[in-house]
Amino acid sequence: MSSMDAASTTTAAPRRARKGTTERRAGYWWYILPGALGFLAVVAVPFGMNLWYSLTSFRGVGTPVFIGFENYQRLLGDPLFWASFRHSVAFIVAMAILPTAIGVVVAAVLFNFISPKFGSKVASFLRATYYLPQILPIAVAGVLWKWMYQPQYGIINTTLRDVGLGGLAQNWLGDSDIAIYAVMNVLVWLQIGYTVVVFMAGLSRVDPALYEAAELDGASWFQQFRTITLNQLRPEIAVVLITTSVAALKVFAPIFVLTRGGPGTSTIVPAYFSFSNFFTTTKVGYGAAVASVLALMISVVAVALLRYQTRNSEGFEDARR
Repeated sequence: MSSMDAASTTTAAPRRARKGTTERRAGYWWYILPGALGFLAVVAVPFGMNLWYSLTSFRGVGTPVFIGFENYQRLLGDPLFWASFRHSVAFIVAMAILPTAIGVVVAAVLFNFISPKFGSKVASFLRATYYLPQILPIAVAGVLWKWMYQPQYGIINTTLRDVGLGGLAQNWLGDSDIAIYAVMNVLVWLQIGYTVVVFMAGLSRVDPALYEAAELDGASWFQQFRTITLNQLRPEIAVVLITTSVAALKVFAPIFVLTRGGPGTSTIVPAYFSFSNFFTTTKVGYGAAVASVLALMISVVAVALLRYQTRNSEGFEDARR
């Protein structure tokens, strides 16, 4: 074979390899296309329309009138708008912080105490009971709790009266001072099952030798929980905080079912505030502006938490190495 033939063969091989790689990559786009079309139809186009409506004065019928950023200027001076975001902070506590703290303790007790003492079947049964509220439709759970909170014949007030604590009976959802705490209680109940399941899954990957070594060193259960369990569950804790915080910022269904933002506006949140402007007062442009600000805030919080998770995961892997 001549040197020219050898050179052409040598250069042709990489070209064929690159061509094959390009063809394979082009084939991948067909798998992405259905999801991309769904995202375009369900997320991108509606979000673009929402942004447009937020720049208009629109009552839901007729032709929208472009008014620029007037709706956003109104938001800055609207005390109800700011109150709705203050309530969101309370619901972040109820849907993210408290369930995470309770869930990690419950998961550790089930995994490290109940399972060894009473068997894995008992631990699995208890885990399923904690997860049951996640399976219930929000409408069903809301009706259940609304009945329990009923001031005259609800089970909570009835029980308090039966045990001689009738003075503690309250109009749980009708008193503007305590309604938000009653709703927070429901949200904690709804979220605990999710955190318990995630944390128990995380504990299943922890090396049992770590706990055995700690027991040999005389460490108490609490010391093992603080030094081993919490450190090993750092990735799961980050994931749970991200998902539950985002869910808390856009919470709508429990508020709609339980209080409709009341009494007055004591439990109103941005999602319900936007909904009421869309469908109750038919201020579509203003409701769209609220929804746009809410979407921006959720995006900022999600990105910040994802970056924290990334740094946390990198530190966790470095520590393991």
